[in-house]
Amino acid sequence: MKAIIDFGLVVLIWLVQLIIYPSFQYIDKAQLSVWHSKYTVLITFVVMPLMFGQVALHGLDLYRKPELMNGLQVALITVVWALTFLKAVPLHNQIQTGANLTEAIPELIKWNWPRTIIWSLIFLITFLRTQTQSTLTN
Repeated sequence: MKAIIDFGLVVLIWLVQLIIYPSFQYIDKAQLSVWHSKYTVLITFVVMPLMFGQVALHGLDLYRKPELMNGLQVALITVVWALTFLKAVPLHNQIQTGANLTEAIPELIKWNWPRTIIWSLIFLITFLRTQTQSTLTN
């Protein structure tokens, strides 16, 4: 289940990084706040269950097996959450209000790269660990 959630988040973040956020630059500024308010509500229904599921499953793994790699993944998840709520959310708020769009959108794209890389690392670690465990049990 962890691998499925991690994979879902990595696919989603790459779509956001390469397609969704850059598209904000091409939406008419007058229409952007209308679209953005719909986008943020709808994407929340996809992102939040995945993020909470990831925290729950990785946190449970760390509790059950306090190993270095479990701790590393929980630390990486914590960094993603911090970047989300300290950087991405305030930038989304600026976009929503139409404040400083010429800087807010590129900043959002820039600050989303660390989240994209970190979620990719989390998935890669989960995938490699799953493969290693599968090899050891066969």
